[in-house]
Amino acid sequence: MMSELELFCGDITTLAVDAIVNAANPSLVPGGAVGLAIHRAAGPELEAECYTLCGCHAGEAKITRGYRLPARYVIHTVGPGWKGGKFREAEVLAQCYRSSLALAVEHGVRTIAFPAISCGLYGYPVEDAAKIAVAETSNFLKGCEAIERVIFACLGDGVCAAYEKAFEVAATLTQD
Repeated sequence: MMSELELFCGDITTLAVDAIVNAANPSLVPGGAVGLAIHRAAGPELEAECYTLCGCHAGEAKITRGYRLPARYVIHTVGPGWKGGKFREAEVLAQCYRSSLALAVEHGVRTIAFPAISCGLYGYPVEDAAKIAVAETSNFLKGCEAIERVIFACLGDGVCAAYEKAFEVAATLTQD
């Protein structure tokens, strides 16, 4: 079975999927816009569980329950801060997607939604991040039958447009 990739221009906290991904900070406490929205929607239990996880390194992922969210789980991953592209940022961002998807498979997740990791406070250029997100996810799913559907949840017209372009590029590459 072929996994399905989708684009959703809207609030990730509203999606009824098995897991949503939080673009987290290393301490896993509410921080940037996505993390704050997820923590608010999930309720205080999410923050309490995050404290028990002892943080998370860039490129890694950890999982919690979703509490009051429509999603059963929240997968927290820490993306790289943008420093001009000279400090392995692309490699770390790609690892965020691989780590999150591997953890999803481990926990029986069939549907998952990702935000634009590192594109907010961490300043990663959206166009570059979208290409990495779509490429890494597509590559991971080639050998994975467990995940049925991946949604990229984007806020803002510019982010949605960058992901639409990344989808087009990926479709062109698969036709060659």
